[in-house]
Amino acid sequence: MAVGIIFDCDGVLVDSEPLANRVFAQMLTDIGLPTSADSAMRDFMGRSTSAVAAIVEQRLGHALPPTFLDEYASRCEECFAHELRAVAGVEAALGRITPPTCVASSGSHEKIRFTLGHTGLLAHFEGRIFSATEVAHGKPSPDLFLHAAARMGFEPKHAIVVEDSPSGVRAGVAAGMAVLAYAGHVPCEELAAAGGRVFTDMADLPMLINGLLAEQLRPGIDTVREQRDK
Repeated sequence: MAVGIIFDCDGVLVDSEPLANRVFAQMLTDIGLPTSADSAMRDFMGRSTSAVAAIVEQRLGHALPPTFLDEYASRCEECFAHELRAVAGVEAALGRITPPTCVASSGSHEKIRFTLGHTGLLAHFEGRIFSATEVAHGKPSPDLFLHAAARMGFEPKHAIVVEDSPSGVRAGVAAGMAVLAYAGHVPCEELAAAGGRVFTDMADLPMLINGLLAEQLRPGIDTVREQRDK
């Protein structure tokens, strides 16, 4: 029975969401679509680059400038180099999690490796990183989580997703996986409404994972006991 943990990256492992959305909001404002960092987080957090670009172009009424996304990536990298930190408590939590883990993020491989490397977390996931660029549809579609599970050998019903955005939570639920939703920058009620089991402190994550795994494995254990006792 293959079990495992699938982590989102931005907002779960690295505290990049406020930084990236601040940069994105300013760039959208500069091209004529006034946007605040808060509204950018609300509307775009957790979605793939292609999905975000489609929403923005619909609002603009025309295509984004050809260099917009490349410039955004460059500005984010510069910002991250100076300000990015790991999510508080996540490195200690990773040290206490025993099932196999991987990362499945809406970002590109280059971005994921840069942010994890910059925050000292890359060694925890080396060789087990999956990007939305590998699948047809990004979050909230379940494609990315199902892809990661298949590559890792996890059974979806025994996989646990750790997310921080409503889109990501919905993707995990659609994949048939249990979802632990970290309320770092999104209200608890929004994550709960999307189907996540909400928590607010990374120190609690190992205990929550163990509790969920026990719930998932309990029916099989009970069946074995019943057969044994006959």
